Amino acid sequence: MRFEVLTEDRSGAVMVSRLMSKIIDPLVSDYNIRIRPHRGRGDVPSNPYQAPKAQASGLLDLLPAKLRAYDRVFAGSETVLVVIMDSDYHSPGELRDRLISLCRKHAPALHSVVGLCVEETESWLIGDKSALMRAYPEANMSVLDEYRQDSVCGTWEILCRSILGAKAERVIRVGYPAIGQYKHDWAQRISEYMEPDRNASPSFQRFRSYLSYMIEKTLESHGR
Repeated sequence: MRFEVLTEDRSGAVMVSRLMSKIIDPLVSDYNIRIRPHRGRGDVPSNPYQAPKAQASGLLDLLPAKLRAYDRVFAGSETVLVVIMDSDYHSPGELRDRLISLCRKHAPALHSVVGLCVEETESWLIGDKSALMRAYPEANMSVLDEYRQDSVCGTWEILCRSILGAKAERVIRVGYPAIGQYKHDWAQRISEYMEPDRNASPSFQRFRSYLSYMIEKTLESHGR
């Protein structure tokens, strides 16, 4: 089985790959995961049927065209298309519905899964505090007491304060693009110890449930 995974950027790619493997392993023995990072979020084109502009590089900029391409190439195969992105300050429900609609419209022959990190990828990292403590034994876990899981509250900043302590405010002031390397490192180190069963993030558990369901549907449709 093939999993084509479209993400906003590279920072969470290792986390996504590791978590997906732990979800997939009990269900399928032969599979491969292809992570396709993009340069940010972008926007869905006003005319999704037009070819993307030459400079387009964001996930949403390219999504309709990529969906159609995947549909042409992988129709009839054991392929699951996965779109993972942050909801940021958008309504998770509305954004999820929009992405599901795009997948059904432009890639109707494929089983697709939408995973939304509410508000940011770091919500999935904070969702497994045991993994966080193993990766960063020196982290100040009391900082996380103010965090309500999957709330829109500046999630990466809270994780930053927990891990970096006194250094955090300087890093937060600098912001992007410098913070990108920190976020990549956090995801890489914490995800090594993450377990899907104990993750407290509702958005992660929703993604896990959808992915498991689509794997089973794909297997059934191919007589397995």
